[in-house]
Amino acid sequence: MTDATADGALIKSVITDGPEAAHEHHVLVGKDATKETLEDYTLRFAPRHYRRWTPGVVAISALGGIAYLADFAIGANIGIAYGTTNALWGIAIFAVVVFLTSFPLAYYAARYNLDLDLITRGSGFGYYGSVVTNVIFATFTFIFFALEGSIMAQGLYLGLGVPLWLGYAASTIIIFPLVIYGMKVLSKLQLWTTPLWLVLMVIPFVYLLVSHPETVDTFFTYQGENGNGATNLGSIMLAAGVCLSLIAQIAEQIDYLRFMPPRTPENSRRWWTAMIMAGPGWVVFGAIKQVIGLFLAVYIIANVADGAAIANQPVHQFLEIYRDIMPVGVALALAVILVVISQVKINVTNAYSGSLAWTNSFTRVTKRYPGRIVFLAFNLLIALILMEANMFDFLNTILGFYANCGMAWIVVVASDITFNKLLFKLSPIRPEFRRGMLYAINPVGFGSMLISAGVSIAAFFGLLGSAIQPYSPLVAIGLALVLPPVLAFATKGRYYLRRTDDGIDLPMYDEFGNPSDAVLTCHVCRQEFERPDMVACATHDDVVCSLCLSTDKLKDHVLPAQ
Repeated sequence: MTDATADGALIKSVITDGPEAAHEHHVLVGKDATKETLEDYTLRFAPRHYRRWTPGVVAISALGGIAYLADFAIGANIGIAYGTTNALWGIAIFAVVVFLTSFPLAYYAARYNLDLDLITRGSGFGYYGSVVTNVIFATFTFIFFALEGSIMAQGLYLGLGVPLWLGYAASTIIIFPLVIYGMKVLSKLQLWTTPLWLVLMVIPFVYLLVSHPETVDTFFTYQGENGNGATNLGSIMLAAGVCLSLIAQIAEQIDYLRFMPPRTPENSRRWWTAMIMAGPGWVVFGAIKQVIGLFLAVYIIANVADGAAIANQPVHQFLEIYRDIMPVGVALALAVILVVISQVKINVTNAYSGSLAWTNSFTRVTKRYPGRIVFLAFNLLIALILMEANMFDFLNTILGFYANCGMAWIVVVASDITFNKLLFKLSPIRPEFRRGMLYAINPVGFGSMLISAGVSIAAFFGLLGSAIQPYSPLVAIGLALVLPPVLAFATKGRYYLRRTDDGIDLPMYDEFGNPSDAVLTCHVCRQEFERPDMVACATHDDVVCSLCLSTDKLKDHVLPAQ
């Protein structure tokens, strides 16, 4: 049934057959939506009966998604532009900012089994307010999909002579079937490919340290392509701004972390270790890869003819060093294998998370659930267009601009959780995401993000003067950190909850503070879901699930304001 047909049938049923027929029609639509969403619980709470993975498996699956080679390209680019010292300080600032802001988000995702969009709704943005952050995140996924796809295409061109345009298409098409089946397939893929990826990535770096120790001195004294890499705060912040474009990566980590098992006294240590490693800990691995990327780039510039032209391309970084260790044919094969494995590992995550983000936004705005697969194709198409436009030529500008939007979103949510929820108690401590329980828009988070993103983007493009231009990341972070508590105090926290009672007389959490596993049946789609996903129906003496509430165009089931 198409959306147009569904709408027409619904209108006809209301006019000719009355509200009961309309309700039955809504039941059918709800069932259609439910069939596609049960595999990975798109748009909803991840129930306990589905979360059968151990903390270790979830952590390895999540960390498998950071196998991308974009870090090598980013590290090389900022080092070439600003010199080694400025780049290293920029990477350090990036790592500290991302770790601190990611921690509360990762904890909430693992503790309450929600993706970042659902967390954002109840952390100052409101039910519809987080749609804009979903678009920001979806943009992140196709930018980095395109970046990784471009790297893979370079590898296919170098190793197999595949034209770049065809390599771009191939790197996009092979991802589609891998992402269709959600978390079950992705967790296996990440587990199986991680050991080989680690070996292939570490070999060149270790070889250079052992065989060419003089490279270390060359690395630390490198002044950039223009030879003006003297240490200064402006260059450090410009480098940090490019790196901070990766701040939204925590949302992709959370798409795995939401499947963490309940935290109990028996598994508490393993639970915390897995949450920290796979949540904020991803940035440690990311920063190390950026440093290695710069290290390899400096070696190539110093030791390979015309090395400056290829030093920022990961496939060449690994190929040139493999050639020193083994025959050319073997070196080429290993370089291509590394690039393909890395691209597949990260782009299945980019495609998966992007499809969730687009689907979530579309369903809330239109009250239609077209299925995640539609937006999987949409996200991949945008990424392919970016690749064909040769995004490597303007990579620093793209990432520097995007960083301001990403930082505004992530830091605002982190600020709301840390200050408004935990410290000042202005925001409900436990997250809320269900329609009817939240206001449409909460000015605390939504307003903070718009102001911090807008001002920092203006600074990035020099509209606030050249003196402040390099410091746009600090502008974004500072405003996003301070504004949520300021606006929460100004509004007295009144726009967080539209209701405090969801009408169900069952506890939401168990004795350890984990979401309850009590099962209820949604009277619209006739499917069983766990207690945290359910709300009392406004017009029937029954309960309704969060997805059926999202697709309720007539507001037949949505509870009134309390």
